[in-house]
Amino acid sequence: MTKNESIDTTTAGLAGTTTTSPALRRLGRTGPSVFPLGLGCMGMSALYGEADRCESVATIHAYLDAVPEGAGALLDTGDFYGMGHNELLIQEALRTAPAAARDRALTSVKFGALRTVEGGFTGYDGRPEAVRNFLAYSLQRLGRDHIDIYRIARVDPDVPIEETVGAIAEAVQAGHVRHIGLSEVGADTLRRAAAVAPVSDLQIEYSLVSRGIEEEILPTARELGIGVTAYGVLSRGLISGHFTRDRALAPGDFRGMSPRFQGENLHRNLDLVDALRKVADDKGVSVAQTAIAWVLARGEDIVPLVGARRRDRLAEALGAMDVTLSPADLAAIEEAVPAGAAAGDRYPEAQMAHLDSEH
Repeated sequence: MTKNESIDTTTAGLAGTTTTSPALRRLGRTGPSVFPLGLGCMGMSALYGEADRCESVATIHAYLDAVPEGAGALLDTGDFYGMGHNELLIQEALRTAPAAARDRALTSVKFGALRTVEGGFTGYDGRPEAVRNFLAYSLQRLGRDHIDIYRIARVDPDVPIEETVGAIAEAVQAGHVRHIGLSEVGADTLRRAAAVAPVSDLQIEYSLVSRGIEEEILPTARELGIGVTAYGVLSRGLISGHFTRDRALAPGDFRGMSPRFQGENLHRNLDLVDALRKVADDKGVSVAQTAIAWVLARGEDIVPLVGARRRDRLAEALGAMDVTLSPADLAAIEEAVPAGAAAGDRYPEAQMAHLDSEH
């Protein structure tokens, strides 16, 4: 994929009639070809309250079943999601899936977050020896001999990104990792990392209400031939069409601390959802499908990650691939949810400080 090809794809997505297709999407110049939607598994283990283990496994199975033969089914996780719980859950799901479905699975793993017994976060460790240590534990928990895409969750401010990426590159050479990824890094860090070794994709938040990457990060990724796996495409349920103004969040739900879910911010953001709902209703599709289809339409080099914890939510998300957005639809969506319209930061202040992408 050349720079010009990336720009042409994006222009088509923004200005012309765009039909989201089940055709495979490649993660950058060097990454794997994958199904247009990946499955983010974090919520099955952490940050959104209790999850049903059996339903979580069934949802992973349903996702694998939805991916056609020959396509990569991208399962995204982190070794710190539930302090290893999520990787063990994925292992269980893969172990109990039919062999053909299991063979389609591609694992995308984030590492580096340091946790306490109580569940707190105390920083990030990107030292080469730490990379090797995290990787050994993840391979064991996943029950696999390699990880398809491996990335540090946040840049360690005390370790040059070149050293961290260099350690992952050594794991690629050893056959323990297939591809190098990055997460929540800015354009300068992206360039520095790509100068060390080929980078398949940048995982970063991107949605109708989180469009900060459009100014510098996304153009840089395209220039370098790096794909994007977009998380938070429904802004943690905020723009799913299912979140209500009077909803009581369960203890331990991350959204209870998220600025976008607080007080007047929540009401202002749900006003945006109400405007988006009118667009969705006119098309006869759901709000969630409209929001996901918008991300799919931003370019063939972008793969949205949907954080479905249940089969019905997964089915809804998969339906977004059948949504066609015309120029009039795109204009109506833009009018309903203009860039920068969201109220509140996407993370609490302390966590925003860890985002290289925001500096």
